[in-house]
Amino acid sequence: METNDPPAQRHSKAIEAELIVDPILKAEAEALNGLRQYDAGMAAVHDAIERQPFRLRPSLILALHREALSGISMYAGNFRPAGVEIQGSNHEPPGAHQVPELIEDLCDYVNTNWNTATPIHLAAYVMWRLNWIHTFADGNGRTSRVTSYVVLCIKLGTALAGLPTIPDQIVDNRAPYFDALDAADAAFRAGAVDVSAMEELLSTLLARQLMSVYDLAGGRGQNAAELPAP
Repeated sequence: METNDPPAQRHSKAIEAELIVDPILKAEAEALNGLRQYDAGMAAVHDAIERQPFRLRPSLILALHREALSGISMYAGNFRPAGVEIQGSNHEPPGAHQVPELIEDLCDYVNTNWNTATPIHLAAYVMWRLNWIHTFADGNGRTSRVTSYVVLCIKLGTALAGLPTIPDQIVDNRAPYFDALDAADAAFRAGAVDVSAMEELLSTLLARQLMSVYDLAGGRGQNAAELPAP
Protein backbone atom coordinates (compact mmCIF):
# COMPACT_ATOMS: atom_id res chain seq x y z
CA MET A 1 0.00 0.00 0.00
CA GLU A 2 1.41 3.35 -0.99
CA THR A 3 1.57 6.19 1.48
CA ASN A 4 2.27 9.86 1.16
CA ASP A 5 4.51 9.91 4.24
CA PRO A 6 7.67 12.01 3.75
CA PRO A 7 10.95 10.10 3.55
CA ALA A 8 12.79 9.56 6.80
CA GLN A 9 15.30 12.30 7.63
CA ARG A 10 19.02 11.54 7.60
CA HIS A 11 21.46 13.55 9.65
CA SER A 12 25.21 13.17 9.86
CA LYS A 13 26.90 13.25 13.23
CA ALA A 14 30.62 13.69 13.60
CA ILE A 15 32.50 11.03 15.52
CA GLU A 16 34.09 12.45 18.63
CA ALA A 17 37.80 12.87 18.13
CA GLU A 18 38.87 11.92 21.65
CA LEU A 19 38.55 8.25 22.55
CA ILE A 20 39.81 8.70 26.12
CA VAL A 21 38.37 11.48 28.25
CA ASP A 22 39.71 10.50 31.65
CA PRO A 23 42.90 12.61 32.10
CA ILE A 24 44.77 9.92 34.05
CA LEU A 25 44.00 7.18 31.55
CA LYS A 26 44.86 9.54 28.70
CA ALA A 27 48.23 10.39 30.26
CA GLU A 28 49.01 6.70 30.68
CA ALA A 29 48.07 6.01 27.05
CA GLU A 30 50.18 8.94 25.85
CA ALA A 31 53.20 7.67 27.77
CA LEU A 32 52.85 4.18 26.31
CA ASN A 33 52.28 5.55 22.83
CA GLY A 34 55.36 7.72 23.22
CA LEU A 35 57.47 4.60 23.61
CA ARG A 36 55.79 3.00 20.62
CA GLN A 37 56.29 6.11 18.54
CA TYR A 38 60.00 6.21 19.38
CA ASP A 39 60.35 2.51 18.51
CA ALA A 40 58.56 3.11 15.21
CA GLY A 41 60.90 6.00 14.50
CA MET A 42 63.99 3.91 15.16
CA ALA A 43 62.57 1.14 12.97
CA ALA A 44 62.16 3.72 10.21
CA VAL A 45 65.78 4.80 10.72
CA HIS A 46 67.14 1.27 10.36
CA ASP A 47 64.93 0.60 7.35
CA ALA A 48 65.96 3.83 5.62
CA ILE A 49 69.67 3.20 6.20
CA GLU A 50 69.33 -0.25 4.63
CA ARG A 51 67.29 1.03 1.69
CA GLN A 52 69.34 4.10 0.73
CA PRO A 53 68.74 6.54 -0.88
CA PHE A 54 66.20 8.01 1.54
CA ARG A 55 63.25 10.21 0.63
CA LEU A 56 61.02 11.78 3.25
CA ARG A 57 57.38 11.12 2.46
CA PRO A 58 54.10 12.27 4.04
CA SER A 59 53.31 8.63 4.79
CA LEU A 60 56.17 8.42 7.30
CA ILE A 61 55.00 11.54 9.12
CA LEU A 62 51.45 10.22 9.25
CA ALA A 63 52.64 6.81 10.46
CA LEU A 64 54.60 8.38 13.32
CA HIS A 65 51.60 10.47 14.30
CA ARG A 66 49.41 7.37 14.23
CA GLU A 67 51.64 5.76 16.85
CA ALA A 68 51.38 8.80 19.11
CA LEU A 69 47.58 9.05 19.01
CA SER A 70 46.57 5.41 18.53
CA GLY A 71 43.65 4.57 20.80
CA ILE A 72 43.48 8.21 21.95
CA SER A 73 42.07 10.10 18.97
CA MET A 74 39.96 9.20 15.95
CA TYR A 75 42.28 11.45 13.96
CA ALA A 76 45.39 9.36 14.63
CA GLY A 77 47.45 9.27 11.45
CA ASN A 78 45.32 11.87 9.68
CA PHE A 79 45.76 15.54 8.87
CA ARG A 80 43.63 17.86 10.96
CA PRO A 81 40.15 18.39 9.50
CA ALA A 82 39.71 22.00 10.64
CA GLY A 83 41.48 25.10 11.85
CA VAL A 84 43.48 25.11 15.05
CA GLU A 85 44.86 27.64 17.51
CA ILE A 86 48.14 27.44 19.39
CA GLN A 87 47.77 28.70 22.93
CA GLY A 88 50.68 30.82 24.07
CA SER A 89 51.87 31.55 20.54
CA ASN A 90 51.31 34.44 18.14
CA HIS A 91 51.49 32.08 15.19
CA GLU A 92 48.27 31.43 13.29
CA PRO A 93 48.54 28.08 11.47
CA PRO A 94 47.36 27.81 7.86
CA GLY A 95 43.93 26.48 6.99
CA ALA A 96 43.32 22.76 7.10
CA HIS A 97 42.84 22.64 3.31
CA GLN A 98 46.46 23.78 2.87
CA VAL A 99 48.02 21.13 5.10
CA PRO A 100 48.50 18.28 2.55
CA GLU A 101 50.27 20.53 0.03
CA LEU A 102 52.42 22.15 2.72
CA ILE A 103 53.51 18.73 3.96
CA GLU A 104 54.47 17.78 0.41
CA ASP A 105 56.48 21.01 0.18
CA LEU A 106 58.23 20.15 3.46
CA CYS A 107 59.20 16.74 2.12
CA ASP A 108 60.37 18.30 -1.15
CA TYR A 109 62.60 20.72 0.77
CA VAL A 110 64.24 17.89 2.72
CA ASN A 111 64.66 15.67 -0.33
CA THR A 112 65.97 18.46 -2.57
CA ASN A 113 68.55 19.54 0.01
CA TRP A 114 69.41 16.07 1.31
CA ASN A 115 72.85 15.89 -0.27
CA THR A 116 73.88 19.48 0.42
CA ALA A 117 72.40 20.53 3.77
CA THR A 118 73.79 19.51 7.14
CA PRO A 119 71.95 16.94 9.27
CA ILE A 120 71.34 19.59 11.92
CA HIS A 121 69.80 22.00 9.40
CA LEU A 122 67.42 19.39 7.98
CA ALA A 123 66.38 18.29 11.46
CA ALA A 124 65.87 21.91 12.55
CA TYR A 125 63.83 22.69 9.45
CA VAL A 126 61.56 19.67 9.98
CA MET A 127 61.14 20.54 13.67
CA TRP A 128 60.07 24.10 12.87
CA ARG A 129 58.07 23.52 9.72
CA LEU A 130 55.90 20.73 11.11
CA ASN A 131 55.09 22.94 14.08
CA TRP A 132 54.44 25.90 11.78
CA ILE A 133 52.02 23.90 9.63
CA HIS A 134 50.54 22.42 12.81
CA THR A 135 49.62 19.39 10.81
CA PHE A 136 47.41 17.59 13.29
CA ALA A 137 44.50 18.23 15.63
CA ASP A 138 46.69 16.95 18.47
CA GLY A 139 50.16 15.50 18.89
CA ASN A 140 51.98 18.08 16.77
CA GLY A 141 54.87 18.57 19.15
CA ARG A 142 55.43 14.86 19.71
CA THR A 143 55.37 14.11 16.01
CA SER A 144 57.58 17.03 15.00
CA ARG A 145 60.20 16.06 17.58
CA VAL A 146 60.39 12.40 16.62
CA THR A 147 60.28 13.13 12.87
CA SER A 148 63.09 15.64 13.25
CA TYR A 149 65.10 13.10 15.23
CA VAL A 150 64.46 10.38 12.65
CA VAL A 151 65.67 12.66 9.85
CA LEU A 152 68.78 13.53 11.88
CA CYS A 153 69.61 9.87 12.50
CA ILE A 154 69.03 8.83 8.89
CA LYS A 155 71.16 11.69 7.56
CA LEU A 156 73.94 10.72 9.98
CA GLY A 157 73.54 7.07 8.99
CA THR A 158 73.03 5.73 12.51
CA ALA A 159 70.58 5.46 15.37
CA LEU A 160 72.19 7.87 17.81
CA ALA A 161 73.40 6.52 21.14
CA GLY A 162 73.10 8.27 24.47
CA LEU A 163 70.42 9.29 26.95
CA PRO A 164 68.39 11.34 27.31
CA THR A 165 67.64 11.70 23.62
CA ILE A 166 67.09 15.07 21.96
CA PRO A 167 63.28 14.72 22.06
CA ASP A 168 63.36 13.81 25.75
CA GLN A 169 65.61 16.75 26.56
CA ILE A 170 63.17 19.10 24.85
CA VAL A 171 60.28 17.72 26.89
CA ASP A 172 62.30 18.23 30.08
CA ASN A 173 62.94 21.90 29.21
CA ARG A 174 60.60 23.31 26.59
CA ALA A 175 61.41 27.02 26.95
CA PRO A 176 64.45 27.08 24.58
CA TYR A 177 62.46 24.97 22.11
CA PHE A 178 59.56 27.43 22.11
CA ASP A 179 62.00 30.33 21.76
CA ALA A 180 63.62 28.69 18.72
CA LEU A 181 60.22 28.09 17.13
CA ASP A 182 59.22 31.70 17.74
CA ALA A 183 62.47 32.94 16.19
CA ALA A 184 61.90 30.88 13.04
CA ASP A 185 58.27 32.05 12.87
CA ALA A 186 59.36 35.69 13.11
CA ALA A 187 61.93 35.22 10.36
CA PHE A 188 59.36 33.58 8.11
CA ARG A 189 56.90 36.42 8.63
CA ALA A 190 59.68 38.72 7.45
CA GLY A 191 60.10 36.63 4.30
CA ALA A 192 63.07 34.46 5.26
CA VAL A 193 63.66 30.84 6.20
CA ASP A 194 65.98 31.04 9.19
CA VAL A 195 66.12 28.10 11.59
CA SER A 196 69.54 29.00 13.01
CA ALA A 197 68.18 29.26 16.56
CA MET A 198 66.74 25.76 16.26
CA GLU A 199 70.02 24.52 14.74
CA GLU A 200 71.93 25.90 17.72
CA LEU A 201 69.52 24.29 20.16
CA LEU A 202 69.64 20.89 18.45
CA SER A 203 73.43 21.04 18.27
CA THR A 204 73.61 21.64 22.02
CA LEU A 205 71.15 18.84 22.78
CA LEU A 206 72.97 16.46 20.46
CA ALA A 207 76.25 17.20 22.22
CA ARG A 208 74.64 16.44 25.59
CA GLN A 209 73.21 13.18 24.31
CA LEU A 210 76.51 12.00 22.86
CA MET A 211 78.45 13.23 25.88
CA SER A 212 76.41 10.88 28.03
CA VAL A 213 77.96 7.97 26.12
CA TYR A 214 81.45 9.39 26.66
CA ASP A 215 80.79 9.85 30.37
CA LEU A 216 79.34 6.38 30.73
CA ALA A 217 82.28 4.85 28.89
CA GLY A 218 84.64 6.49 31.38
CA GLY A 219 82.56 5.58 34.41
CA ARG A 220 81.40 9.16 34.91
CA GLY A 221 77.82 8.84 33.69
CA GLN A 222 74.64 8.67 35.72
CA ASN A 223 74.73 4.89 35.31
CA ALA A 224 78.33 4.60 36.42
CA ALA A 225 77.30 3.03 39.72
CA GLU A 226 75.87 0.11 37.77
CA LEU A 227 79.21 -0.63 36.16
CA PRO A 228 81.36 -3.44 37.56
CA ALA A 229 84.28 -2.39 39.75
CA PRO A 230 87.67 -2.35 37.97
